[in-house]
Amino acid sequence: MPVLRSSPPSPFGRKVKIAAAVLGLKDRIAVETTDTMNPADTIRAQNPLGKIPALVLDDGRVLFDSRVVVEYLDHLAGGGKIIPAGEARFDVLRLAALADGIMDAAILQVYEVRFRPEDKRHADWLAYQGEKVARALASLEAEPPAAAGSLPDAGQIGLACALGYLDLRFDGTWRAGHPKLVAWLEAFEAAVPAFAETRFTG
Repeated sequence: MPVLRSSPPSPFGRKVKIAAAVLGLKDRIAVETTDTMNPADTIRAQNPLGKIPALVLDDGRVLFDSRVVVEYLDHLAGGGKIIPAGEARFDVLRLAALADGIMDAAILQVYEVRFRPEDKRHADWLAYQGEKVARALASLEAEPPAAAGSLPDAGQIGLACALGYLDLRFDGTWRAGHPKLVAWLEAFEAAVPAFAETRFTG
């Protein structure tokens, strides 16, 4: 059985877990908690970058990062399920890339505070990453994606995970200025039970 190396607070890991659930693959993948900061954790041997999520296949090959793993899961489910073929594919991948960018910028802000002493933190760097998130949210508020059904696409899954991560690490402060996105996320959660089932911890 393939093993997903992940961690409960990881928005990228959550994205893979939701993808597996909506594709009917949840019971075909084991999830193994991973500590990327522990030099003894085998993740560094499985993924030279030492990053999660990583999917260890039955033949020993390891797939990473989340974009690759999600595409593999879609392939495993028959293809064209959450990453459509044809022209529509690029709209989905564009939204997925925007969601990944929000998560990347948010995580960099968290790490700056978590791993640097207060007197060594770079306010300009934090602001730079925060501005990426703000611009992305503004663009999505101006033109929200289509509502997700019971089989959301990869872009919608990624966006839900990005917004969920902002709730976890930034106390949901994004919500005040983005009512359309709040409504979109509430509808996503209602349509996709796996979103609540994979709620962040830690």
